[in-house]
Amino acid sequence: MARVVFMGTPAFAVPCLETLLETQQVVGVVTQPDKPAGRGGQLRPSPVKLVAEAAGIPVYQPRSLRKEEAAEPLRDWRPDIIVVAAFGQILRPHVLYLPPHGSLNVHASLLPRWRGASPIQHALLAGDAATGVTLMQMDEGLDTGPMYIQASLPIAPRETAATLHDRLAALGADMLRRHLDDILGGRLTPTPQPDGGSTYAPIIAKEAGQLDWRQEAAALDRQVRAMTPWPGAFTIWNGQPLKILRARPLGGPLPAGPPGQVVWARGALVALAGEGGLALEEVQLAGKRAMPAEEFARGRPEWVGGVLGAG
Repeated sequence: MARVVFMGTPAFAVPCLETLLETQQVVGVVTQPDKPAGRGGQLRPSPVKLVAEAAGIPVYQPRSLRKEEAAEPLRDWRPDIIVVAAFGQILRPHVLYLPPHGSLNVHASLLPRWRGASPIQHALLAGDAATGVTLMQMDEGLDTGPMYIQASLPIAPRETAATLHDRLAALGADMLRRHLDDILGGRLTPTPQPDGGSTYAPIIAKEAGQLDWRQEAAALDRQVRAMTPWPGAFTIWNGQPLKILRARPLGGPLPAGPPGQVVWARGALVALAGEGGLALEEVQLAGKRAMPAEEFARGRPEWVGGVLGAG
């Protein structure tokens, strides 16, 4: 069993940590500092911290690892390898190359496609047919290091970021279980990423959830699914944000109207798009409960015929 330091923060990283706890000697966990959450602003620990503490593993929560002295706890743990999954900080050489086997990243894409912080959402936004997980040796670039192994999975037609997140998290953990010993033993060696085909997946901002009804329905559908559960797809109705929780694209003949107008068509409430329309299935006004679109319309008859996106 290798001495492993694990670095990760959100729920995506939890299956990887749980696998390492079962298969290796986890000597320490590094995660982001607790963050205020909810109306009271109480500090909330990361999902990774909760798992580590429950297992009795030492936890280190630096605000930054930029300075060499910030890595002193990692040196004290004397790891054979650092395993990283969605940690949330750029790592410098004094961390990356600290252990004899360097640092291994569990990245949720088929590199070099979707380097960066939000590969799951961007794969959905782009309409990719498949994605996967890459185990890569970290270097000083942004997800540019050589790759040990990749595993792919198809993206289902109605996949959301939530469902794809869970499938990729499980895949990453399984890959660690099956391949980490081979990496440590030198039976798997990394190969450079291809020179071409790289794409970048920047952090998703809250504003990225706002729907532009001038787009075609297929693109709007991908946006709704990519923004589920966060930040959530939304539009503006009567000056208020209206979340679009579930929807599906409709092509074919639809009533004429401006983009964003809500109409009855083919047995559904449809928001017209630049091309086609989006059949609205579940919506939610700010501060109100989520409800089926038809129930929402019954309580607000002016909604049908109105235009979404208007102030």
